Amino acid sequence: MDCVFCKIARKEIKVEVVYENDNFLAFPDAHPICKGHTLIIPKKHFSNLLDLPEILGSELLDAIKKVAEIRLKSGAGGFNIIVNNGSAAGQAVMHSHLHLVPRKRGEQVKFKTI
Repeated sequence: MDCVFCKIARKEIKVEVVYENDNFLAFPDAHPICKGHTLIIPKKHFSNLLDLPEILGSELLDAIKKVAEIRLKSGAGGFNIIVNNGSAAGQAVMHSHLHLVPRKRGEQVKFKTI
C-alpha cells in the first residue's frame, strides 16, 4: 500500500516516535500548528475513524492518555483532540488518525482544517 501513514507504521519512513503500543503509533505532525502537535495513528490501515474496530477503542483511548501525559509534562496546560473524518471534514491522509494539540493558557492557535 502506498499510504504514507502505513509506511510510517512499517518503519519505512523514519519519524520521532512519541509513543507506541501494539496497535498505535504517535509521532510529531509534519506541519504542526503549535509545539508538540502530535498524530496518533493505528498501525493497520483503516480509512477513517468509522472503520476502526470497536475492539481497538480502549487501546486508542490509552494511547491518547499516554501522549497527553507526555505533552503535559512538557509544559502544556491542556490539549485538544481533533479528528478530521472524511475529505469533506478536511482529512488529507485517508488513514485514520487524530491530532493531539497541546495548549498553553493564552496561547493563540489557528485551527484551520488540519
